[in-house]
Amino acid sequence: MSFSTITLEEKQQAFAELREIKTLLSSRGWFPGTSGNLSIRVGGFAPEQFAFAVTASGKDKSINTPSDFLLVDQNGKAIEATSLKPSAETLIHCEIYRATGAGAIFHVHTVFNNVISEWYAERGSVPIDGVELIKAFNIWDEEAQIEIPIVPNYADIPRIAELVERSILPRIPGILIRKHGICAWGANAFEAKRHLEAFEFLFEYAYRLAVLKK
Repeated sequence: MSFSTITLEEKQQAFAELREIKTLLSSRGWFPGTSGNLSIRVGGFAPEQFAFAVTASGKDKSINTPSDFLLVDQNGKAIEATSLKPSAETLIHCEIYRATGAGAIFHVHTVFNNVISEWYAERGSVPIDGVELIKAFNIWDEEAQIEIPIVPNYADIPRIAELVERSILPRIPGILIRKHGICAWGANAFEAKRHLEAFEFLFEYAYRLAVLKK
């Protein structure tokens, strides 16, 4: 695969989808400060070579500008001449794409995903038992039980990326980073958004249930 085969239309479509989801999630307060990042894979895919559009680092995600996104390769390096830098967690996106072949990855920081990641940190996963929103992950078992993985947070992003890649579970399209945020993915932007919304609902449910049981 050559990056030169990525068409202008594919790039524009990815940027437009990212802009739409960025605006929506920002309106929910899911990007406090300049935190969080979004990406959509563009063009063909092989584990050793692929490209994706990703949010630029340090941008206020509540506003839209012509310099909000850039294209990077499977190593998180820009594939076009640009002064923009990809988001800090881009290497985590690289490992998730490489391991899953996903089409989009969304990473947000919310109070509930941070609190629940700390609540269940020693367990290493968030248990969810029989909640209807589990079906958002195409898990249709009656009274399904799932465990959402939690990995430690480090200042060294490549260290987190390595842990994330090793902790991916086939049925669970997301991973929590302790006291940091959730990475959720899907075959495309629509599916990744659905998964992210389901995770956030489940985190709030798990927290409120744990408080009630205390």
